[in-house]
Amino acid sequence: MASTKTKTVWFCSHCGNEYSKWLGRCPACGEWNTFVEKEVVTGPAGKGARMSVPGEGRKPLPLKDVSTTQEDRVSLGSAEVDRLLGGGIVKGSLVLMGGEPGIGKSTLSLQLPLHRPELKTLYVTGEESVKQVKMRADRLGGVADNCLIFSETDMGTILEEAEKVAPDLMIVDSVQTMYCAAVDSTAGSVSQIKEVAAELLRFAKSSGIPVILIGHITKEGTIAGPKILEHIVDVVLQFEGENRGAYRVLRSIKNRFGSTSELAVFEMTGTGLREVANPSEMLIPMHEAGLSGTAISAMLDGNRPFLFEVQALVSSAVYGTAQRSATGFDVRRLNMLLAVLERRAGFKLGQKDVFLNMAGGLRITDPACDLAVIVAVLSSNFDMPIPADVCFAGEVGLSGEIRPVSQAARRAVEAARVGFKRIFVSSYTHFDQKPQGIEVVKVADIPALVRALFK
Repeated sequence: MASTKTKTVWFCSHCGNEYSKWLGRCPACGEWNTFVEKEVVTGPAGKGARMSVPGEGRKPLPLKDVSTTQEDRVSLGSAEVDRLLGGGIVKGSLVLMGGEPGIGKSTLSLQLPLHRPELKTLYVTGEESVKQVKMRADRLGGVADNCLIFSETDMGTILEEAEKVAPDLMIVDSVQTMYCAAVDSTAGSVSQIKEVAAELLRFAKSSGIPVILIGHITKEGTIAGPKILEHIVDVVLQFEGENRGAYRVLRSIKNRFGSTSELAVFEMTGTGLREVANPSEMLIPMHEAGLSGTAISAMLDGNRPFLFEVQALVSSAVYGTAQRSATGFDVRRLNMLLAVLERRAGFKLGQKDVFLNMAGGLRITDPACDLAVIVAVLSSNFDMPIPADVCFAGEVGLSGEIRPVSQAARRAVEAARVGFKRIFVSSYTHFDQKPQGIEVVKVADIPALVRALFK
């Protein structure tokens, strides 16, 4: 049998890549001074052996003989989460849920078993005491008879208890607090996170028990720990939204058993996260009609269309330099749109403060909201309100043209369902079938848009 040996390697604490020597800058992620020296054991008894994952067999199979039967799924009692996972959580899968502190990760993970009492759930907490979890459970409501709370951070003890309990679902909060005794480093380090994830994956695959693993994110917005963590797990879900806002978006970043084009919208309330089945009705205007500086955008995030309000305020600059501020929108794109308005349409906004806000605390990246941003800015500048039954969906180019956006028909259908009468789109937009119940107004550029709206 081959003998084992110890060698010294260098890990990047930011991305987890391994190198044989120290480097000032990581070639993979580009970060400086992030290398940490570690001793690892190589050979049959080393970490490479522990990373193996049991499968259905170790012999090569012809592809035509591989079974393609439907995965065995378990409903978590939440229609939005089940839809996001592709119809429920797959037995034996490892799901990673990430997000900023206070965004609602622990709330949702505890809310799921409380509202699905038929599932025997083992909730492992490494950050909070049992009393703290009990206080949150009392606030969330639900039935706690079949939810077992275990406050522990040693993975060996956790897995032993899980084998005794044999739950239907296991939740671990969080991966950064867990540690394996076989690894000589502190909890939360690169090597510990890799080993903890590998142990949980092996446990999930061998026992068929689905595991939900909670992880923190860095200030850059990525899940903390090595990048290999996201490669090991089967599903990666990430919470988005402002902590001060009421709405949260749970987005699927990776899903081996379903689509990554889905998202779920929740509203944070005093009794937990409430599912928002129809986001359009929650994000459209909640003020009196006739106010200037607002416009409705028909957005498509993944495969889900919904409408939300864009708010803008244009005022004379008090100081020498005009201010540009955007909440929930890329301020660089706002500056680009303002430059297009000035250069291509002749609107002088260089000496005016412009403030932009996406209603509901959402962060918008869909270029289709460019048109609504332009309209909201012009409405505030002219102090002329936009009709309440009009919405917009179009991308604005640098030459001032309005470009078509994807799946315009679905956006128009959603707008008609909510009650809008007109939707402004690019003149190059093609519909296979004309949307019913709504008038489609096609405009080619910004001057044509201004003539159609501000007559």
